[in-house]
Amino acid sequence: MLSDVQELKGKKILVVGLGKTGVSLCHFLAQHQADVTVTDHKSRPELANQLEAMGSVQVNYELGGHSPKTFLKQDLIVLSPGISTYLKIFEYAKAQGIKVVGELEFASWFIKEPICAVTGTNGKTTTVNLISRMITESGFKAWSGGATGTPLTEYLRQGIKADVLVVEASSYMLETCENFAPSTIVFTNLAENHLDRYRTMEDYVNAKRRIFKNVNLATTSVLNADDNAVVELARDPIVQRGKIFYYSRKALLEPQIMNIGGCVSMSREIVIRTGADKERVSYAAMKLKGKHNVENIMAAILGAREHGATLEAIQKVINEMAQLPHRIEYVRKVGGVFFYDDSMCSNVHALSRALDLFDENVILIAGGKDTQLSFEGLRSLVRRKVKTLLLYGEAKERINRDLGDFSETYLIGTFEEAVLIAYQKSRIDDFVLLSPGCPATDLFDSEEERGDYFKQMIKKFK
Repeated sequence: MLSDVQELKGKKILVVGLGKTGVSLCHFLAQHQADVTVTDHKSRPELANQLEAMGSVQVNYELGGHSPKTFLKQDLIVLSPGISTYLKIFEYAKAQGIKVVGELEFASWFIKEPICAVTGTNGKTTTVNLISRMITESGFKAWSGGATGTPLTEYLRQGIKADVLVVEASSYMLETCENFAPSTIVFTNLAENHLDRYRTMEDYVNAKRRIFKNVNLATTSVLNADDNAVVELARDPIVQRGKIFYYSRKALLEPQIMNIGGCVSMSREIVIRTGADKERVSYAAMKLKGKHNVENIMAAILGAREHGATLEAIQKVINEMAQLPHRIEYVRKVGGVFFYDDSMCSNVHALSRALDLFDENVILIAGGKDTQLSFEGLRSLVRRKVKTLLLYGEAKERINRDLGDFSETYLIGTFEEAVLIAYQKSRIDDFVLLSPGCPATDLFDSEEERGDYFKQMIKKFK
């Protein structure tokens, strides 16, 4: 482990993956005079945008494939989050004594400011945004980034100095963490996900569990008391080393949670105890949709309070923060039909939460990259709420096997056709919902690109 950027000078460092994170890593390493090589399986034409972002930075390129010899010549290998740590070449490198780390672990070596790290299967981005805004509104400087935002390395590269960093930490980012030690950990929920990357659900859970690796007496963990899998993680003696706050939507848990510290939602207000006294904020005026966002708000309150957020600032953010793009985002009404973009929904758990918001008359567009997840648990919701199910992409056959008998179902050739047929099938007071339940990367570069394309199509409807 390095601890000072000056130690990077002259080090042979391989960056694997030239996406947004890889570009940031290359700039940062070159800035500190490391001997940098970047490798990606994509060709130069496929990486045209990334290469433009690289500018004139001095690095060695190995594109269109990976050479084992290159991996074995390095002092350090740093992975972008999308690169699987299960590749054989990394085992060979480690056997030769070469350290292999992810960008989150690497960047954390050089960050001295406190980190509030948010993980979980769903709700991470919204919770990160809430925490960051609550802290900023309280007069402190918060920097936010991570899995779906700005790479952590960019904080270092730009020489920013914040009072606290609020970091979204995915399982991919946590896989190689050894020394990463956030002062506050927020764990939103835990459900089956990414089984295309992980051999078993246990492997996925173990990746998430690494966020607790360096818990100490000064660490605060904020945990969802309504999620049995998260509560089970909290039984680990390592987690118990630090302070724990729980939050819950179950009013019956109020006495227990107030005794140990945390948040409980009661009717239209949230009761909080992080110190000697109880405090209250209202969520009657919240703009965020869904019960799950009440959970996200409670998680954010506890995370933000640990970093100086005031009650007044917290209330202001609850009242003012709008739905984030591509997260059950209302697009427009056309001919009496309501269109919603939930493109960031990339797993079954998120799709369940989206369907919870609607009573009936949903025309659901689902599909995308097949991550080996089972959709069987959605059968009751689909039967009650979905009048038409339109399936596209790599995962359409799998979803059809699990859900096709519980709604009028069509397997569609392209994403564009799915959107057009959804409009054709719709009637007044129907809800056309893009909530794919799968990642976008079979057909798009990102969930954001998928959502933007959906909205562009909807805006042309008359």
